[in-house]
Amino acid sequence: MKTLLALFALLIVLAMRPDPFWNALPAPVTDADYYDDGTPLPDKVELGRMLFFDKVLSGNQNISCATCHHPDFAGGDGVALGFGEGPRGLGPNRRAGVSSYEAVHERVPRNAPALFNLGAREFTRLFHDGRVEVDTAGYYEGGFITPARWKFPTGLDNALAAQSLFPGTSPTEMTGQRGENPLAEARALNNVAGPGGVWDQLAGRLRAIPAYVELFEAAFPEEVAGADDITMVLAANAIAAFEATAFRADNSPFDQYLRTGEGLNTEAERGARLFYGSAECNTCHSGPFQTDHEFHAIAMPQIGPGKSDGSDDSYWRATGLRAFPEDFGRGRVTRRDEDLYTFRTPSLRNVALTAPYGHSGAYASLEAVVRHHLDPVASLDVYEVPEGLLAPVGEVLETTAQGPKLETRALSPERREAFLERDTWVQRQPELRARIAAANELEPNALSDAQVDDLLAFLESLTDPASKDLSGLIPETVPSGLPVVD
Repeated sequence: MKTLLALFALLIVLAMRPDPFWNALPAPVTDADYYDDGTPLPDKVELGRMLFFDKVLSGNQNISCATCHHPDFAGGDGVALGFGEGPRGLGPNRRAGVSSYEAVHERVPRNAPALFNLGAREFTRLFHDGRVEVDTAGYYEGGFITPARWKFPTGLDNALAAQSLFPGTSPTEMTGQRGENPLAEARALNNVAGPGGVWDQLAGRLRAIPAYVELFEAAFPEEVAGADDITMVLAANAIAAFEATAFRADNSPFDQYLRTGEGLNTEAERGARLFYGSAECNTCHSGPFQTDHEFHAIAMPQIGPGKSDGSDDSYWRATGLRAFPEDFGRGRVTRRDEDLYTFRTPSLRNVALTAPYGHSGAYASLEAVVRHHLDPVASLDVYEVPEGLLAPVGEVLETTAQGPKLETRALSPERREAFLERDTWVQRQPELRARIAAANELEPNALSDAQVDDLLAFLESLTDPASKDLSGLIPETVPSGLPVVD
């Protein structure tokens, strides 16, 4: 009898003990998780919307923030590695033209990251390598650790605003090549933040457009009394306010599940239990937005031109083209060996909408990248670039010095073929590939096909229905009068 009573008591205790799964789940997202408690001033948001879609913020006035972060592609560009400044069109249809201003000099080295929920307070590190982050030590007057270091201006609202200043300083992304425009000339002289620098010139363009003066005065009534008060700091703050509002996504089936205990179908709930249980996905993809904001090496394949890291000259010796196709990730920021090939954990909100995946967009499907996580090193060793993943580059230009002048010319057919070898060079070199594998942190995790299907169902449940059609964000016109659509 005592044994039966003891067993009965044990069953009662077990029944009262909380389900470990529920303890592992994050708290539901609320307005308080966002800057401005999720409600920035409407006039500030509207100014940011105009700036986000206006090509006036690029050197040759032919590309905007939205080109690579377009609503039609869920805030990305729908390709592994995009073409920045120069070519025309959007997403997979973006192609180089025949003039020097429409040609390709290189692919953008990294996949365009999604913008969802970057207006949440916890996003204090941005870019794949975290090169823009809040300076918690108070070392820099501007309040952020950035490539501009001590020259970075003060007055930025948050990390998202700080990040928005940098694409406009990249020759490949938005500035253009030396000899094409005054911004590119300033960038070539490494004058980004000084008088006559890139940011100063961009602000000057905005001051010269009456419609923008009115928008700035409405958005910043205490700071802007006229054109002379317009700065790129204020522009960046407005762009961040727009992005935080337009790309907020926290009403998915999973969000409903966190708030009410309902909303997931059977497969998605099984997947959630795997994600927060034996599959241990939440070790890195933790918190309300499924990211720990840290940097991890998971043996992601390296495709594309890389970030010119390291000193391996095998590509240079083989092709005669001076380039270094490796990408050290966080290591290129910290210069620490332990950070080599690590990249920031991406948020998984709306992940089903944001293919391709990985810092170089190496995986075209959600299932492919999930399966990579199951055995990263084995996956890296057999990886081949899927057909059609990298868009054709068309004609490629190079700029060379001819005496005191710069000369831009198309690559010969032989040099063009050598140029294209860069896209897969690291993956095809056993020694370089082995370096990526050696840094891997993930142990193999044997999941069945059925379990993978359940994980995919859970990841699908992270999609906010409102994010499936963001076309309403696109304005018909912008103050500069430049075309919104290529």
